[in-house]
Amino acid sequence: MISPSSKSISTSKGKVNDENHLDESIPKWFAIYTNYKREKIAAKYLSQQGITVYFPSYKVTRHYQRKVKEVELPLINQYLFVKITEREYVRVLQCPYVLHFIKFSRNLISIPEREISLIKRILGEKNFVKIGDTPLCKGDEVEVIGGCLTGLKGVFIKQENKQYLSIQLTNIGISLHVSVAVHLTRKTNSVNI
Repeated sequence: MISPSSKSISTSKGKVNDENHLDESIPKWFAIYTNYKREKIAAKYLSQQGITVYFPSYKVTRHYQRKVKEVELPLINQYLFVKITEREYVRVLQCPYVLHFIKFSRNLISIPEREISLIKRILGEKNFVKIGDTPLCKGDEVEVIGGCLTGLKGVFIKQENKQYLSIQLTNIGISLHVSVAVHLTRKTNSVNI
C-alpha cells in the first residue's frame, strides 16, 4: 500500500521538502475532491467505512411545473472534508467517488478545526446579518457583532440594500460570500482590494 509520508524530493536547484500534516494518532481535517454531483454519495460511503466526514450543504426550494421540491445542494461543489489519521488516508482514496485530496503547492495541509466550525456556523445561521451607521467603502474590514456568526471577520464587498450587505470570508483556500444584516456588524480596519 502507498503511504503519504513526508518525503524530500531533489531538484536541480537543491532539496525541496514536501509538507504533510497527516499524523499517526491525532485525526485532522483534510479537504477531498469528489466526482461531479457525488458529494452526498461519497460522504455516505466514507461514513459507512468508519471515516469522520463533513458534507457542508444547504437546502433550496425548487418549483417545477407540477410540484415543489426541497433539494439539498453542496456548499462547495465536489468538496468534502474528512477527519483522519495517517492510516485512514488510503481508505479515503479507495472510495470510488473520491478523486484526490486537495493539496496546496504539492503539500497535504490540514484544515484547522476552527475553519470547519466556521462553515458549520455559517450554514446554521438562520437570520442574515446587518451593519451600523458607519459608512463603508469596498475593501473595509468588518466584524460580525451579533447572531451566531459573532466574532467572524470579513471584507465588505457591496451594499445590497438599506438593511443588508455582502462580506467576503476567505478560509480553506476558497472565498465565501455572506449577506449580513447591517446592525449586526461594525467596521474594524480598512484594507484595499
